[in-house]
Parts: sequence; C-alpha cells; structure tokens
Amino acid sequence: MTALWTANEAALATGGLLGPDASWIAQGVSIDTRAVAPDDLFIALKGQRFDGHDFVIAALSNGAAAAMIDHPMPDADPVRLLTVLNTQASLEALAIAARARTSAKVIAVTGSVGKTGTKDALAKLLSAQGTTHATSGNLNNQIGLPLSLARMPASVAFGVFEAGMNHAGEIAPLSTMLRPHVAIITNVEAVHLEYFANIEAIADAKAEIFVGMDSDGIAVLNRDNAQFLRLQAHAKHRGVHHIWSFGIHAQADARLISAAVEASGSNVEASILGHRIQFQLPLPGRHQVQNALAVLLGVAAVGGDLVAAAKDLEGLEPVKGRGVTSEVEITGGGFRLIDETYNASPASVRAALAVLGMMTAPPSGRRIVVLGDMLELGEAGLTEHAGLVNSLFDARVDLVFTAGTLMRNLHEALPRSLQGGHADHSTALAPLVASAVGPGDIVLVKGSAGSRMGTVVEVLRSLASSPMEARHTV
Repeated sequence: MTALWTANEAALATGGLLGPDASWIAQGVSIDTRAVAPDDLFIALKGQRFDGHDFVIAALSNGAAAAMIDHPMPDADPVRLLTVLNTQASLEALAIAARARTSAKVIAVTGSVGKTGTKDALAKLLSAQGTTHATSGNLNNQIGLPLSLARMPASVAFGVFEAGMNHAGEIAPLSTMLRPHVAIITNVEAVHLEYFANIEAIADAKAEIFVGMDSDGIAVLNRDNAQFLRLQAHAKHRGVHHIWSFGIHAQADARLISAAVEASGSNVEASILGHRIQFQLPLPGRHQVQNALAVLLGVAAVGGDLVAAAKDLEGLEPVKGRGVTSEVEITGGGFRLIDETYNASPASVRAALAVLGMMTAPPSGRRIVVLGDMLELGEAGLTEHAGLVNSLFDARVDLVFTAGTLMRNLHEALPRSLQGGHADHSTALAPLVASAVGPGDIVLVKGSAGSRMGTVVEVLRSLASSPMEARHTV
C-alpha cells in the first residue's frame, strides 16, 4: 500500500523535526482521538476549549503512527513525534504539499445553499470515472478544508472540496490552498446576514473562491441567481476567462429544457454544453434539479464523461439531516418523517416546504412542519422567520410546531388553526410533537444546526419499534 505520508515527507512539508531514527508511515490524518484510525498521523491542534496535546498519548495508544506537536512531550515516544512551530500552520503546510504533489483535477464548491449535496454528488459521479478524493461531511472551514486536503493521496484523478464561510475573508485562503481548476458557486442567498451588510456582500465573499484559480480555470455559476453578474465580474477580475452557467436562462451553458418535478424526484431534460441530455433525479425539488445541472457542468469541466454522469445521477441518495425519509410504524399505522435538521436558511426552508407540498398524505393524514430557529440572519431574523407564513400556506401545511426565540415570530404570525405549539428549545418541543403525530401524517423537521432539531427527530423515531428507512427522499 502506498503511504499517504512518510515521516520524511511530513517533516519536509512542515519544516518539522523528527524523533531519532523515525521511519513511520501514515495512511491517514486525524485531529480527533475519538476517530483516530490505526496508522493515522495525529495532529495536536489547540482550540478555545481544548488542546490536542492533552490527547497525544491516547492517540498513540490507539494506534496512530505518529503525532504532530508544537511543544515538548517527554512522556511520548520520541520516535513517533514530529515537532513543529505551530500545529495549525503545519496542518495547512501539509495540505499545501498534498496539493502540490498531485496531478488531480480539483473542484471547489461553495454557495449559500446546496454546496454539500453538490459536492457529494460530484464525488459520487466522478468516482465512477476515476479515483476521487472528496471532503468528508462538511469539513469546509479553516481547519476542515486543510484537513481534507492533507488526506488526499497523490495518485487520485479528481479532488472535490467544499469551501464554507460565515465572514468575509475566510474563503480566499482556502482557495489559495486548493488552487482549484474548477470553482462552482451554487447560489447566493440571505444566509449569514448577521455578519454582512447585504446580500451583495455575501456574493463578494463567495467570489473569493476565484482567488486561487489560474486563467485557464473554469467558473461555474448559477445563471438564474440575482448575483450572477456580480459573481461573473469577480471571476473576470481575477483573470478567470472561462465562465460557464446553469439554469433556465436562455444563455445558460447547462440549460434546463423541462423538468417533471414530483415528490419522488424529477424527470429532467437539459442542454449541457450543446448536448441534449435526459436523466432521472431521485432527489425531489426544483432546487435539486438546479444543483444537478451544476454537477454535470463540473463533470464536463474536468473532462469527465457527461453521458455516463447523467445516467449515474439516478443513483444519488441524500445524507443524514438533508432530506432522509423514514416510515415510522406506530399503533394504528405509520407516519412519514423527513429529517432536514442539518441546517436551515430562508431559501432552504422554502425549498423543503415546496417538496412537502407535492407529497400526498393519506385521507386521515396531515402535513406537519416542525421548525427551529434559522440562525445568523442578524436584523433580518425577525422578518425572515415571520415571512415563512405564505410558504406554509402554499405547501398546504396543517400544523406547525416551532422552537426558539426567533421562531416565536412565526408562531405568532400563524393563524390559530395552524399553531401546533411553541417551546424555547427543541428538547421541550419534542414531546409536544410526539404527542400530536398520528397515522398517515407527514412530518418535516428542519432548523439550523445550532437549534438542535435532531433531538425532535430522535424522539419521533423512538416512537416506533422498528422504523424503516425509505428509499426516496426529500
């Protein structure tokens, strides 16, 4: 097996000092002793509430090949130590070295909504066409992205990475590190408004993804998004000459011709770079169709087989917290539970409600929505929460439960007939929802990660003796 990092390679990349006669080989990189695997290089990062150096001995005992440290540790085996000046900076140096040694085509994905799903879809489709390395989960920030990059083997054909932010200036260094051949911006929406003056400022921050690109790179942008021209201008300013777009717009390079959008998915026809392509998408919602167009452009941009990729879209599945549907069996029948608890923004909540509105409940069933606070909206938070009322009406929702200070604004804006209940936090709300659901109901649970709406999902699943995962999702 080819080593991910030898002792000498890691020392050269970081400028660190090895222990005497060090000859260890690392097959992975870890920063968490709870997830450290045998033969990992454990990097002892310092955080606000922890210091990874406190866990070095445990990591080595659990089978880590070596540990990267930045101050003396006399109790650890010196042969298995790599001493550097700063472990965070050295993680970044390791990532830069990983990028420098590979000939892989690298794709960076960012956007206000849909970036993780787009990244996952790209990784799945490209892995069928060549060895592919991708961001695990949502490791997309100043720690997660260099960690993902440091884990990339030199020999892969494709690298797919997600870049996230909630402040200006955070994506630029990530892009510099990645040096992507292709940069995809799924969209720009009213997310993180707490930290930005307006949505234009969010677009400017997302456009930092172009900083690390060469002139022969390809930018992939949403032609239907209100910020398209602004993003296009940023790309050109950075010297990116190849700008591809997707959407229903007549000038889009990946142009949607038709989409039969149903609760179980969509039957799509599109023109992709002049090629007329039809495909089945098992993820319902028009927003998923848009993301699929971006994915196909991404595949084409790195020289992949477009027709094969379109066929492989049929095999996509959602991941935990992003629309996984369960059929929960209870006395008298069952109810359908839709887990959308990974995160939430006004745009993503409306998209989820639109899909819910397409679902047909049994005659005795109801559409029940359980919502937690949408965070980081700043002064717009009050109006954005209350403003969901019309989308709930459009989705023909029968009952709404809310949790959190901000969601109280929505609760109070609802007619009494729709008010299922409100609580200050998800733990208090969960039993109210559990006591209300019945056979035939469809229950959508969504909220920002910080609102911890996964608690509600766990309580609802616990009502069943044997919940069954459904194949089709929202």
